[in-house]
Amino acid sequence: MGRYTGPVCKLCRREGQKLFLKGPKCYTEKCPVDRRTYPPGQHGPAQARRRKQSEYAGQLREKQKLKRVYGLQEKQFRNLFELAVKQPGVTGENLLVNLETRLDNLIFRLGLASSRSQARQVVRHRHVEVNGRVVDIPSYHVRVGDEVAVRAQDLDLFPIQEALAARTRAKVPEWLAFDEKNRVGRVIRTPERQDIPLTVQEQLIVELYSK
Repeated sequence: MGRYTGPVCKLCRREGQKLFLKGPKCYTEKCPVDRRTYPPGQHGPAQARRRKQSEYAGQLREKQKLKRVYGLQEKQFRNLFELAVKQPGVTGENLLVNLETRLDNLIFRLGLASSRSQARQVVRHRHVEVNGRVVDIPSYHVRVGDEVAVRAQDLDLFPIQEALAARTRAKVPEWLAFDEKNRVGRVIRTPERQDIPLTVQEQLIVELYSK
């Protein structure tokens, strides 16, 4: 199955909360999540009336929510989980750190793209450099000390200019530094759980995959 290309507001409605998949537009537009507080589809209202869900359903919803926030497919997500299991420390936190240090997410966090989907496109189109070399792999793992920037000749592109104009709304995370003058971002340390502003219960995802 290919990448989802339908209305992203449906994904937010399915999870019952705003996932901010459209970037700044989620702050300015009237969100369907507020207008229709039930899942999409003909059985949506009936599902909204159910008061209790199973333990498995809760675990599955947390996993689907995190996948959709970062725009990953199941195989990509599962590979990152298996990597997190092998790493020292708490598996759930390792998973979140692996997701945060993807190149496409880094471009989004630095404010060089309005959304993660746009950041993925910017990377794919070879507009991004890591340590002075072009990298066109969105899943590229960025390490401490790496410098990330949009190529100088591509800074005038409209999507990038639009993102830069709106970046004052979002604060650059403490584990990153951004040089406003040269438009260069740098990873100054590995992110910790408190640095990742996501309302997700990662332990439920670990329990789901551990069955």
